[in-house]
Amino acid sequence: MGKVVVWNLMSLDGYFEGARKWDLDFHLLVWGPELEALSKEIGGKAEALVFGRVTYEGMKAYWTTTEDETEIKTFMNALPKLVGSRTLETADWNNSRVVTDVPAELKRLKQASDKNIYIFGSAELVASLLPDGVIDEIMVCVVPVLLGQGTPLFKLADERTSLKLLESRPLQSGGVILRYQTEKSAA
Repeated sequence: MGKVVVWNLMSLDGYFEGARKWDLDFHLLVWGPELEALSKEIGGKAEALVFGRVTYEGMKAYWTTTEDETEIKTFMNALPKLVGSRTLETADWNNSRVVTDVPAELKRLKQASDKNIYIFGSAELVASLLPDGVIDEIMVCVVPVLLGQGTPLFKLADERTSLKLLESRPLQSGGVILRYQTEKSAA
């Protein structure tokens, strides 16, 4: 059975983007051979990618127009993509579809495949899925920078979510990848 894994980069003070939407320049502080290799690994073992509407629109705009011809671009455009949205009716990025009942679809996909399903960005979607126990792992790369303001990766919640550390991996760039199992997925 596959797992649902949240993957993102965030500043030490908890922001996954800066003060403006798609202000991701701080990602370049840790991008290098190690994160490139990890990205290729994720692409090779992913069943599907999942995005909220805002992340979907930004990812689509970037990956369908970038002139950077890499293995990462190939898998980003080729993999099946689910878009959790209450406003979009259709998704026109290659292999994309809009899903209204994201928890049910993720549970179905987990049962049907041995590959993982990755949620990139999508803080609002992640916040809505954590209480359902659908998310199995949270993987973040902590970037050694304090942004001071921006969009927090984790939203305020009504309840605590306990996590179990599975891995901590320092990078040559000074970033640290942390991988956690969620309490509800362990139960």
